[in-house]
Amino acid sequence: MSTLRRDLLSSFVVFLVAIPLSLGIAVASGAPIAAGLIAAIVGGIVAGLVGGSPLQVSGPAAGLTVIVADMVQTYGWRATCAITFLGGLLQIALGACRVARTALAVSPAVVHGMLAGVGVVLVLAQVHIVLGGSPEHSALKNLGDLPHQLMHPQSHPALLGALTIGVLLLWSRLPRHEGGGPLAALGRWLPGPLPAIALATLAAWALDWNAPRVDLPDTLLGDWHPPTLPDGPLPAIVGAVVSIGVVASVESLLCSVAIDRRRPAGVPKADLDRELFGQGSANAVSGLLGGLPVAGVIVRSTANVEAGARTRLSTIMHGVWVLVLALMCGPVIEQVPLAALAALLIALGVKMIDTARIRDLQPHREAPAYFATLLGVVVLGLGEGVLLGIGVMAVLALRRLTRLSVHIEEAIPTPQDRPGLADWHVVVAGTLTFLGVPKVTKALQAIPAGTVVDLDLDVDFMDHAAFDAIHQWRLAHERQGGRVDIDEVHEAWYERAVTGEMPPERKSSTSAPWWAPWANRQRPDQGPVLDTPEVSPSALLLAGVREYHGSTARLVRPIMAELAFEQKPEHLFITCVDSRVVPNIITASGPGDLFINRNVGNMVPRHGSRVPDDSVAATVEYAINVLGIRTITVCGHSNCGAMAALLAGGTEVEHLTALSRWLKHGNHSLARFISAEADERSPLTRLCQINVMQQLDNLLTYPWLRERVEAGKVELVGLYLDLETAKVHVLDRATEIFTPVADETSKGAGEASALA
Repeated sequence: MSTLRRDLLSSFVVFLVAIPLSLGIAVASGAPIAAGLIAAIVGGIVAGLVGGSPLQVSGPAAGLTVIVADMVQTYGWRATCAITFLGGLLQIALGACRVARTALAVSPAVVHGMLAGVGVVLVLAQVHIVLGGSPEHSALKNLGDLPHQLMHPQSHPALLGALTIGVLLLWSRLPRHEGGGPLAALGRWLPGPLPAIALATLAAWALDWNAPRVDLPDTLLGDWHPPTLPDGPLPAIVGAVVSIGVVASVESLLCSVAIDRRRPAGVPKADLDRELFGQGSANAVSGLLGGLPVAGVIVRSTANVEAGARTRLSTIMHGVWVLVLALMCGPVIEQVPLAALAALLIALGVKMIDTARIRDLQPHREAPAYFATLLGVVVLGLGEGVLLGIGVMAVLALRRLTRLSVHIEEAIPTPQDRPGLADWHVVVAGTLTFLGVPKVTKALQAIPAGTVVDLDLDVDFMDHAAFDAIHQWRLAHERQGGRVDIDEVHEAWYERAVTGEMPPERKSSTSAPWWAPWANRQRPDQGPVLDTPEVSPSALLLAGVREYHGSTARLVRPIMAELAFEQKPEHLFITCVDSRVVPNIITASGPGDLFINRNVGNMVPRHGSRVPDDSVAATVEYAINVLGIRTITVCGHSNCGAMAALLAGGTEVEHLTALSRWLKHGNHSLARFISAEADERSPLTRLCQINVMQQLDNLLTYPWLRERVEAGKVELVGLYLDLETAKVHVLDRATEIFTPVADETSKGAGEASALA
């Protein structure tokens, strides 16, 4: 399907959604009915042309109804149009200052609480219209009058409202999947609000029911007059302008971000600053023409994406369709019952009270801000409710800054214990400020003198008061014959603070980085760990596991939990068993990235070899056919013992029968080495690098794999690790030359040089 055809079809779908919603929001806002249509037209055409989010659809938004209704009541409609115009200018200024990302700093808990509060206010007001009454301008007053209204409903509006809601519910249950038949196609291409309003309108006309209808002016602009400045205190007017500008901006930007995550391939990312400029332009024009405030609307935008839109033409054309309808079909629109529009808004308001948002906020403990904002909007008003929610979020943030846990446990002595292992283990987690000093010092002072203490600082911040308290306790403990080993999980707050104040040998029992060999890790009062005779290799291994549990396990636990039931590696990595080669270090990869096969000499037995061995072939088959890996890397290294044994003719390992049989798979590498010309490289280095080339060729002896490589479905890569320089070299298979892989610094310098 061509892009033009997709955009035209999706624009018509969005147009069908926009018409009933625009009319209903105008009614709920206390504005002229035509104001909703004008806002839909301007939102589609102006925001579509100027905005920075190609698939977002703008128009009158339910989230602004409470603000607009209050302004209409306070200042009148023409003054409200002036406020809309000024709010648009404010948005243009904000867009020009490129502060769009700042608006997203408002907590989602506050935003969703605001929308839920607006939904409650909307439902409480529109229920009265559905029941044949008139809503008050206070949500609490509407709630208080609701029992009386329920006891004395008007039958015709109530039946029309019930019919509208019933059609909406039935329409939402239609299948949407491909191949679902005519009903599925109907559900996908015809949005529920249109048949709901159409059926209610048809029923009211056919049965000649007495229910208030939409009242349109003779022309779209009616008796248009330019907006007039509101009459009232300046601070209140400025607050109204800021309310329109900020709320419309935040709602539009959040909608833009949400739609940007769902954009199809080939659609450019949203430019939020340009989008803010476009929304401001649309509001300025809408205010001048007598329309409602405009914002990005998630309902219409989602319909636009799901209908297959690819460019901003869909958004623009939806505004054109609304304009055509308003100019040519006024008498039809005037047959729509207000009760049906009110029922539509009740359904929309219920959707705005999204309980799924509460579940999302619970793990982050931000639900109090959500409920505070919701209640504030209902009881106090929209602006006051948002400020209340922001205040609650500030309190929660301050509370997090003081949250600190101190866990202390004494090691249980066993016969297997070795001298030097910690007697006490203390974990301090959270934000460590002066407020947490009493709690930490109380726990530390309970530790007996002369003991070995392993202190883990799992803190995201440490102020000077906290550092000084821990440091002074450490000095006192060590003066009494004890020892303190401090490990920091996040940033090295303590280490940075202590630099220059303590001798290096007293900083930690693990002064070497986590990736250093055990032999390089120093103890305060001894030499290298492996030189300490009383520490066995098994104790070293378990000490390493304990260090992993104390500092690393909690960091990788979320990743490991995600990978626990399914692995999705990116590469098959075939390398040597040599203990000096650590694939995850030289590739800066993490859990789940590499599917690794390690063997003596990083060899791949050839297909149909005399010495049969399927161990590597089985790995390759599983990686390609089950895991879907598309890259196979063979990585050799310098000073490889297997290659040295090949150069010596295998005499050094004749007594190792299994190893001798395995090394026969390197005979092709040795033959290739003998036939190649010598160069300045040492013979062992040449053979180590030639072996990588040969193993890549050995992979191609498997017909099924060769076919995929030649088809471009699988890529083969050769790497060589020079242990002396810790540099990795990559093979150019065309020239059979290994070249060092550029690091980030040299890569950046090269790019800068190229640009210059």
